[in-house]
Amino acid sequence: MSTDTPETAPQGIHGGVIVGVDGSEHGQCALSWAAREAERRRTTLHLITAYSVPIYAASGLDGGYAAVDDSVIREGAESVLKDALERIKDYDIDVDASVENGDASGVLLELGREADLLVVGSRGRGGFVGRLLGSVSSALPAHASCPTVVVPMICAGRFGQDVTDKHLKAELAKNPLEPVKPRVVVGADGSDQARVAVLEAAAQAQRLGVELQILCAVPQYSGSLAWVPAAMDREAIFADIQVQLDAGVLWLKSHFPELEITTRLVDGSPVEVLVDASRDSELVVVGTRGRGGFAGMLLGSTSDGVLHHAQGPVMVVPDREDPRLADRASFGPVLGG
Repeated sequence: MSTDTPETAPQGIHGGVIVGVDGSEHGQCALSWAAREAERRRTTLHLITAYSVPIYAASGLDGGYAAVDDSVIREGAESVLKDALERIKDYDIDVDASVENGDASGVLLELGREADLLVVGSRGRGGFVGRLLGSVSSALPAHASCPTVVVPMICAGRFGQDVTDKHLKAELAKNPLEPVKPRVVVGADGSDQARVAVLEAAAQAQRLGVELQILCAVPQYSGSLAWVPAAMDREAIFADIQVQLDAGVLWLKSHFPELEITTRLVDGSPVEVLVDASRDSELVVVGTRGRGGFAGMLLGSTSDGVLHHAQGPVMVVPDREDPRLADRASFGPVLGG
């Protein structure tokens, strides 16, 4: 492993995998996943830690503002990076590390404009049991220019990492995670955003050498759809969706001919089904917005719900143009078309 020290890390990032580190158990879990991913992609791993200097208002008659000594905080941040570099020293990858001054979310978003992937833990320092996502891990997927992977600490054992958080240890004792199956699962709902996510998931499954499972969950009619005639044949609806899923597989095979692809059509909540899949999958992939989303909605209810409750790594793929979408219709009926 070749590295740049925190003091000599490059200012601009072009390509590679960026991981946010903060010294927490959650950050260490994300670091392990990111190092493995950089090794698989044969690309550079960029370690980033960010800090901001708190400023306090004075209460005296000569009111003013006082700032904490910047050097003390920066030394602590550099110590975090050095520890992170030591943890991944055995990986066969190029690594650089950088201490940045500023809000962590803003720093990672700016540096990630031309990156291949952003990786963060699901909760940073100061998190607590009821808070499943920290401010950074909830902000990045909604605004990032590249795919973002959020790695929850609950799957730390997958990377040989000891879990010391007493609440998490108790949870795992009651509900231990299942062995990981060699597959990547991607949620599909017929939207173009989901098709972009499917393409990214296929590339990831091919990179891992595992099966790609395209999962489509159909929730029960309720609420505003109560007017739908009871006689509507749900089995016929499922059969029609399956035909469209099969056509989608043919299209995907044209771009990934060596990839093993399966489909799974289930009756239930998309969030619940995908969260369940995250317990024993290498990765769950979702788009930023699916069917029913609107222009001002950065994360759809499904992707947001999966992120908050996932039991394994989740990749959120931003909505973007992809020339491979152009030939989808030539392979058969389009789901949601």
